Amino acid sequence: MRLRVVLTFIICYASTSVWSQQNYLPLGSFYKDKLFAPYNSKAFSSGSFLPISESQFDLNAKIADSSRQYYEFSAYLFKKNLIELKGEDYFLTISPTMDVSVGQDHGEKIPSKKFQNTRGFIVEGDLMKNVSFSTSFYENQARFVDYEKNYYQLVGEMYPNGSNYYSQNAVIPGGGRTKPFKTNGFDYAYAFGSVVYAPSKRIQISGGNNSHFVGSGYRSLLLSDNSIYAPYIQTNIKLTSKWTYVYMRAKLMNLMRRPLTTSDEAYYEPKALSVNYLTYQASDKLAISLFEGMIWSKGDSVTSTHVNPLFYNPVPLVSELVLTNQQKMSALIGLNSEYLFNCKNRVYSQVAISNFDTKNIGFQLGYRGYDFLRSKNLMLQMEYNYVPRGLYASTNRRLDYSHYNLPLAHTKGSGFQEFVLRFNYEYQRFYMDVKIISYHLDGFQNGSLLAVNKYQPKQYGNLQDQQFEVGYRFNRKINLTLFASYMYRNDFSNNTPATKFVNAGIRTGLVNHYNDF
Repeated sequence: MRLRVVLTFIICYASTSVWSQQNYLPLGSFYKDKLFAPYNSKAFSSGSFLPISESQFDLNAKIADSSRQYYEFSAYLFKKNLIELKGEDYFLTISPTMDVSVGQDHGEKIPSKKFQNTRGFIVEGDLMKNVSFSTSFYENQARFVDYEKNYYQLVGEMYPNGSNYYSQNAVIPGGGRTKPFKTNGFDYAYAFGSVVYAPSKRIQISGGNNSHFVGSGYRSLLLSDNSIYAPYIQTNIKLTSKWTYVYMRAKLMNLMRRPLTTSDEAYYEPKALSVNYLTYQASDKLAISLFEGMIWSKGDSVTSTHVNPLFYNPVPLVSELVLTNQQKMSALIGLNSEYLFNCKNRVYSQVAISNFDTKNIGFQLGYRGYDFLRSKNLMLQMEYNYVPRGLYASTNRRLDYSHYNLPLAHTKGSGFQEFVLRFNYEYQRFYMDVKIISYHLDGFQNGSLLAVNKYQPKQYGNLQDQQFEVGYRFNRKINLTLFASYMYRNDFSNNTPATKFVNAGIRTGLVNHYNDF
């Protein structure tokens, strides 16, 4: 009720309408890399609470294919959406989405065919002068390499068994919960979308079922799109020319079935996420943001309760100073900053601390360079992440920083150091992506953010993950690519065989599905 009152006040206060497209830009790595690239000696810098809308930065116009096409078929293949409808007060686009690939892990003792079979669609529209909407649906069947399959099953949905829980099926990061498919395969579906309303140039209100990402890096230590899409409501306010504020509230789940139910299926255990994000744009080159992300209790395995009224508090740092009971809430406080030396080179950083515990401080340092070494269309990214054990944990395990049994921030969870080296290069429509990741594990435990302890052994040592991809990008609007890739992964902290995965296929890369953990 209080949230509705606040939003009603904002809408009534903002009376000046604007004409612009409000739909969110995709979070896929291709679009995120392009977002931070230089255009006409300018680069995006505004605190990096993603996704952003087209009215905030018109990326689609900047990366549009300018080639001349002489046939209707080639125009749709290279430049257009499958269906585009335009009228005086509306603009609607519909496109198919896919990720169809086959591969084999040559590191397995008994190799078996791996595959991904994803079909779906995306619909986007602009209505009147200040409303936009987007919706997507994906149906999937897949068989993954062993280390992925084992992890997805470890974090699967949990069912009560007396005083304990047992796992069933699996959960796919950036996807959804699964059911079995053939031999060692998974069947799953997911949908996401949003409605965005801009009553004025200073205010933007959105809601739906979507993911978010905070930062300029490949990883985020504060909030990322690693987990499953969550129902949310959000308000972006431009307070002054230098200050902006994001107010976001979301409903999360521990994927644990409740023991008592009167319905056909027992409900999952709910919890809530509040995010307050305040950004100071000191100059065109420097932005510093204060992040507050709090997990709130909405009950336990048996009872449901209303969330604490401080859940709606819009002022950062007040709630955790007033309410110190970590059985009711758990806080992650952070700073996100970025500095542009020029439009082609930027450094960025994050600092995260859990419940003001100075023993649980993580940090990130990174660099992005475009047209690197004067080589046009070459991007280089280097990043270091330090995440101590317990950074995202709460004294009440049900309030760990997670959603659908998956980490809300770094896909690896906690208990490691990570070095990331990425570069990609484009020549006309051909591209190459290279990603080299090195972990040093320091007491890392798989599934450490699960609400129930799965007694996984602590891991110490190094883990190497190297991925190489080449391809041909047909259409930038939906990132339709024909690709071939190779992944080499070796976990020196245990005795599992190295992964040597060769894969090829065709996909529309609009969203991220991280497998480099």
